Amino acid sequence: MTQGWITAIGMMSGTSLDGVDAALIETDGVDVRRLDQAVFVPYAPELRERMRACFGNRSATNAEHIVADELTEVHVNAVNILLEKAGLLPGDIGVIGFHGQTVFHEPASKLTRQIGTPDMLASKTGIPVVADFRLADVAAGGEGAPLAPVYHAALMKSAGVQTPVAVLNIGGVSNVTWIGTRDDLLAFDCGPGNARLDDWMLRHTGNPVDLNGATAASGKGDPMVEVKFLEDPYFDRIPPKSLDREDMAARIDGLVVEAKLNVSDGAATLASCTVAAIVAGVNHLPEAPKHWFVCGGGRHNDYVMETLNARLGVPVRSVDDLDWDGDAVEAECFGYLAVRHLRDLPLSFPGTTGVAEPCCGGRLYTAKKAA
Repeated sequence: MTQGWITAIGMMSGTSLDGVDAALIETDGVDVRRLDQAVFVPYAPELRERMRACFGNRSATNAEHIVADELTEVHVNAVNILLEKAGLLPGDIGVIGFHGQTVFHEPASKLTRQIGTPDMLASKTGIPVVADFRLADVAAGGEGAPLAPVYHAALMKSAGVQTPVAVLNIGGVSNVTWIGTRDDLLAFDCGPGNARLDDWMLRHTGNPVDLNGATAASGKGDPMVEVKFLEDPYFDRIPPKSLDREDMAARIDGLVVEAKLNVSDGAATLASCTVAAIVAGVNHLPEAPKHWFVCGGGRHNDYVMETLNARLGVPVRSVDDLDWDGDAVEAECFGYLAVRHLRDLPLSFPGTTGVAEPCCGGRLYTAKKAA
């Protein structure tokens, strides 16, 4: 493809299972212009539960294929809504970056699985699609995650923030991108993000999220649960490193049940464990960040944000303070990575996934022509 700027749509369905984020960017694969055009399309509760039932599948099942097509239809809908909102036509878009839904991630076995039907997305939108972003990195011995660091670094170039700086994404799993004074990168998954708290709230209240952290704020965290949680050997592993959504799930859920906590104390404890995992990650950074900027749904949890501020001892702010859209950063990232695929530029690096050398990735899908 010729050099120059491409208008791309990035799409993300995170481990929180709330729905699909879709966002527009312009990029040449190196620099980026945010267009402040994004939409969110929620999953129906019934689909969300069938997606959840796919977690842990090492290989595809017939039921999973049906779910993959259905979640892809939600992505098609999100593309159409975004195009209408932006006043654009499919022909105005160069590529869609389609992450799909991670259902299994075990890089030690060189296995990571994201479900979705990218050729369906390409056919129904009429726009080329890049998907399968993690496979090449995992096949080359990398962790396959996180993939957002190269995009965080591209955005941070024009932010005018003193380095070293950390960009923290709190989704179902939390991950950090450390950007040094020479633009060197280190990244890794810190630990459980919103997933354990979201599941706790759904199980005990019927609500899939602790809105603004209000339930956690009304409770009292159990410090012994946090201490036992931090004994997990993952926290001593040298990064880069990554987690599946369900890693540590049985352990931390068991600790909370064993402590016989009520709903609000359990929420406070799980939120505190999310924070503790992030703070523990500072020990692995080459230099403590001067600022932390948070994206993802976790930044809406006031309890988590206030506790992070108190424990990290440096400013912790939302990326929205940088005029980024903290709900759309991950989606934008996959638009950026899709263009990097088209440009044959690497998506992952030794410092971000542990791969031996910078690694390209992704696979291009185009609309199927009728016979």
